[in-house]
Amino acid sequence: MKQWTSLLVAVALVPTLAFTQPAHKQDPKMDKFVSELMKKMTVDEKIGQLNLVTAGEVTTGATASTGVEAKIAAGQIGGIFSMTTPKKIRAAQELAVNKTRLKIPMIFGLDVIHGYKTTFPIPLGLSATWDIPLIEKTARIAAQEATADGINWTFSPMVDISRDARWGRISEGSGEDPYLGSQIASAMVKGYQGNDLKAINTMMACVKHWALYGAAESGKDYNTTDMSLHRMYNEYFPPYKAAVEAGAGTVMTSFNDINGIPATANKWLVTDVLRKEWGFNGMVVTDYTGIAELMDHGLGDLQQVSALSLKAGVDMDMISEGFLNTLKKSLKEGKVSQADIDRACRLVLEAKYKLGLFEDPYRYCNEDRAKTELLTPANLKVARDAATKSFVLLKNDKQLLPLQKKGTVAVIGPLANTRANMVGTWSVSSDLVNTPSLVEGMQSVLGNQVKIVTHLGSNLLEDPVYQEHATMFGRTIPRDNRPESDIIAEALQTVAQADVIVAALGESSEMSGESSSRTEIGIPAIQQRLLAALLKTGKPVVLVLFAGRPMTLTWEDEHVPAILNAWFGGSETGAAVAEVLFGDVNPSGKLTATFPRNVGQLPIYYGHKSTGRPLAEGGSFQKFRSNYIDVINSPLYPFGYGLSYTTFDYSDLKLDKSSFKAGQSIQASVTLHNTGKYDGEEVVQLYIKDMVGSITRPVKELKGFQKVFLKAGESKVVTFTVSEEDLKFYNNDLKFVAEPGDFTLFIGKNSQDLLAAKFELK
Repeated sequence: MKQWTSLLVAVALVPTLAFTQPAHKQDPKMDKFVSELMKKMTVDEKIGQLNLVTAGEVTTGATASTGVEAKIAAGQIGGIFSMTTPKKIRAAQELAVNKTRLKIPMIFGLDVIHGYKTTFPIPLGLSATWDIPLIEKTARIAAQEATADGINWTFSPMVDISRDARWGRISEGSGEDPYLGSQIASAMVKGYQGNDLKAINTMMACVKHWALYGAAESGKDYNTTDMSLHRMYNEYFPPYKAAVEAGAGTVMTSFNDINGIPATANKWLVTDVLRKEWGFNGMVVTDYTGIAELMDHGLGDLQQVSALSLKAGVDMDMISEGFLNTLKKSLKEGKVSQADIDRACRLVLEAKYKLGLFEDPYRYCNEDRAKTELLTPANLKVARDAATKSFVLLKNDKQLLPLQKKGTVAVIGPLANTRANMVGTWSVSSDLVNTPSLVEGMQSVLGNQVKIVTHLGSNLLEDPVYQEHATMFGRTIPRDNRPESDIIAEALQTVAQADVIVAALGESSEMSGESSSRTEIGIPAIQQRLLAALLKTGKPVVLVLFAGRPMTLTWEDEHVPAILNAWFGGSETGAAVAEVLFGDVNPSGKLTATFPRNVGQLPIYYGHKSTGRPLAEGGSFQKFRSNYIDVINSPLYPFGYGLSYTTFDYSDLKLDKSSFKAGQSIQASVTLHNTGKYDGEEVVQLYIKDMVGSITRPVKELKGFQKVFLKAGESKVVTFTVSEEDLKFYNNDLKFVAEPGDFTLFIGKNSQDLLAAKFELK
């Protein structure tokens, strides 16, 4: 009992706040149906509904489920994930419907993260589009395709805020900012779920990871998180809340502990905040083996941790089978109540009801849809558009880009000819065999206008064991085991016939993602040596950077004339890169996570607090100021940064009044002028600084943005409305307030390059 008593005491130490639970509408027909069904259910049948297993088609964790068919027939499984195709899912569903006493259907889930068969840019890249309607459209297409293949539940969106690029799963989220992250979280939920969850082409979303997973210590996956409450509410909670308010049907707990209580056993998080404060009325599921992992956290044996998790408010147990194998014993011993089991069972059944599975268990098993709705030309067109808009132009000295469609281009590097890596991490259903490589995509766009020659140039990594770890799950990049000097010499022979060099370097897809944290986040040294050799040829060099995270590019920024960050752009990466490099598309992506100068600056983010001894923005080292001895404070590339082939000028920032009262608003306008030679899109960004607060406030916070298209030479006045609501924050008492006083408003092209004006809230 020692662990249980300690945990209950620890939970009690978290403040219980007097929040009013938001009202939510509940379907009376659903209530009646589920209540009548539960009256017929035995305890064993109720517990069976709480068990989620894997069919093992795709690898998303280290443990596989066993005896699945027998357990379905015995009514011991409520849902399956990692099973695809209508035929297989129908067969499994028939077991549940025809073999069990009450014929309760199962729910079928999958990690549909950034597309199903048609794969879009990794989420970090997709966020760099700053195009909310486009992001919603990608989720809509993902739902259309996944449901055509039998899936009705996705473990997405991942809305974790992350400010530490060492963390591999930064690739799976939307970056560092709570405002932008909230917009994207809401859009993705709406895209997946549409207006009717019973429609055959919508699927239930699952918001993850609740909570604070992106703030794990040292950027190491699954690690602990320790954070103040007002930082949680102001900086990390908003995207989760936005997703819940958008109607997300389910929420997934995270792997990490939060202030000493693991999320999967954290009653304050799951019940007090999520359910009582925010009014969430959907199902909560653990992450992969989350309950069993509570034992390694030191909270007891499987029976103890299963009871803790259930009582915390968790409804479905993924893989651990702790609920299945221990809850009945815990019920008899008084460690859980019948009400605890009934609550969880009801919410699982309600999720199935909302999806229409009780009306038709096979509504997602139409094989004709699977034949006609996957990887369609229309879907691939959206994927290419999303990829081109996600790319961020980091450097373009002397307008090297766009390239001319003539002559010979050498595409050199370990990322030049790999198909499997183009789709990026967490693309478990993507076609790794038939996705065009960078070279193939470029050839398809350029045809015979440009001659393309190519060479490996270097191995991905010097250490073959490290490379094996970095190319798991079929993402192999062949190694050349000859001496490095021989490989580079041969690559230089290939380059000799070229007019321009495109260096395809960076990370493989599996160098980011789950359990892919890195302590060094630069381009691997062996690739950097290749890049240096290419630069010594004197030929123009364009670095096409493949990355699942912000990277340290100080040397590259100093020496390489043009750098295009392509992230991992999905199914159409190769063609999209060609369209941008050769000017068919003008890049418009902007960073949503700060790029540090070196790993020692991490965590780094634009919306930091000031200190009592701040260093002036852009200042060099000063003793007894908050700075480093060996590097300046500023990042290499700030949040919101991204170049274009054209140039944009900001001028004439105006406010329609200098002050306003509660309940009113103020309008800010700026003139945006395309001063270059190309048509282009610009993300106009609005930031606000609260000059005096009851608690310390960030140096600035994103509060609005607009993506504006202008033809060459065209100007437009861009207007924002700022209300009292935009000035609110959670104070030290966790009251959501706007405090009267002075504010500075900024508008500009990134978080550093800004015009400023002042106003007052009276």
